[in-house]
Amino acid sequence: MDTSKMIKAYCLKTKEKNVPMQDAVITRTSRGGYIANGNDGKGNKMAAILSEAKALQAIKDGVAKQGY
Repeated sequence: MDTSKMIKAYCLKTKEKNVPMQDAVITRTSRGGYIANGNDGKGNKMAAILSEAKALQAIKDGVAKQGY
């Protein structure tokens, strides 16, 4: 998979920045924002807050699933 289009996030467990998120699912928060939940491929959970444009683009590109 092309990692340039993947959602990148900070992994709290390994302290790495810009780690490509795998198995991403985008959901909406109670206040209307967008959040992506996934893992780094090693079993460590990750989350990233996204703008509406980035969230919809990730769903359109096929790198994330729509969870709302």
